[in-house]
Amino acid sequence: MLWRAGTLTYTTGGLVILFCWILWGDFAWSMRGRLLEPIMPLLLNRFGASNTLITLLLNVLPAAISAILSPIVSYRSDRHRGRWGRRIPYILLATPMAALFMVGLAYSETIGGLIHHALGAGSPSLVTLTLAVFAMFSAGFDFAAIVTGSVFGALINDVVPKTLLGRFYGLFRILDLSAGIIFNYWLIGAAETHSQWMFAAIGTLYGVGVVMMCLMVKEGEYPPPPDVQPGERKNFFAAVKLYFKECFSKPYYLWLFIGMTLSGMCFAPINIFSSLFAHSLGISMKRYGNYVGTCYIISGCLAYPLGVLVDRLHPLRMVILALALYAAAMLGGIFYATTPTRFLIALMVHTVLSGCYYTTSASLGQRLLPHSRFAQFASAAGLVSSAASIVLPLLFGYALDLSGSQYRYTFLMSSSLAVVAAILMLTVHTRFMRLGGPQAYVAPE
Repeated sequence: MLWRAGTLTYTTGGLVILFCWILWGDFAWSMRGRLLEPIMPLLLNRFGASNTLITLLLNVLPAAISAILSPIVSYRSDRHRGRWGRRIPYILLATPMAALFMVGLAYSETIGGLIHHALGAGSPSLVTLTLAVFAMFSAGFDFAAIVTGSVFGALINDVVPKTLLGRFYGLFRILDLSAGIIFNYWLIGAAETHSQWMFAAIGTLYGVGVVMMCLMVKEGEYPPPPDVQPGERKNFFAAVKLYFKECFSKPYYLWLFIGMTLSGMCFAPINIFSSLFAHSLGISMKRYGNYVGTCYIISGCLAYPLGVLVDRLHPLRMVILALALYAAAMLGGIFYATTPTRFLIALMVHTVLSGCYYTTSASLGQRLLPHSRFAQFASAAGLVSSAASIVLPLLFGYALDLSGSQYRYTFLMSSSLAVVAAILMLTVHTRFMRLGGPQAYVAPE
């Protein structure tokens, strides 16, 4: 049997090889994320950072960089034609830099101490210098990682047959969850005390793994960009005007972008502060990691069947169902998560249901956005997401500071956002059906 993605043609064996290389790159990418998400808040907390500052450095700063950088990279990537394709050159350029900055994050305290010693009596405090060094490496890492993230999904959209996207992302989630299982069962307990070598090791794995994927995956041939006018490549303002006109002039895409943004953001309150919630309840990182690792095993078992359902029913419908279930479950979390054991159970429910959302929504953009300019439209969705990521996490952190760090309120925040997101996605579904529905949908140009 032959499978096609654009000008690329695969036998079943060739498709298996393609999946293996992309999934290997995803595993390396996922290990990076699994280390950073729970450990960086703890490191910043150890450095004396407030909840507001933690969200500023870990959520607002990346969102601000992404809001500027991602549209530029995506727009240019869609229109780039080169020997290595239109996606891989960007990934190859940015990945080694991201790996180096990741290693630098681990040594922020050491570097801050050296600067403090060198400046002598007139030096700012060690805490201030450490946070400044951490922020510098964090900004550099975010810059490089955002370049890669801006085109990674577009690479998948270009080389994976569309009829297999749901199953592919099911396998994608299994690898991502496997990275989570490895980290939470065997590594998280040592992450606070051995953060330097862990950041160095996983940073190296990330750099080598993603570069290997780029060298082994081949992009197909692309037609010339249909919308490039003479002189447009050199006229920045003309390109910006065209970008916003194409991406934001149709109400359908505006509803979709806002719905996707709030869908992704509804998990943020619990994700950002879950390790600090656990710490406040006296839960060890080892016990915390074991519970989260168990959730990943459950989610891994669900991933491929969910991927099959996505291919059969459509990701938009599955996303609405996942959001509704999540909103109902998290509403009870604020009253239930009052003891260490109850918190861990509530965290498991959050993790499994949010995992169902991530699996079902993974191919949503590929199924709803224009194929020829997928990266551009995906970056427009990311632009809306970045704006929300600048404002909402600051509100989360500020609200928790006002409450005296009552972290159980994160369940109420997540539930409320999920309700709004589900309503928005139902609105998108109504318009989606008018455009042909699952069988005859054509993305508006």
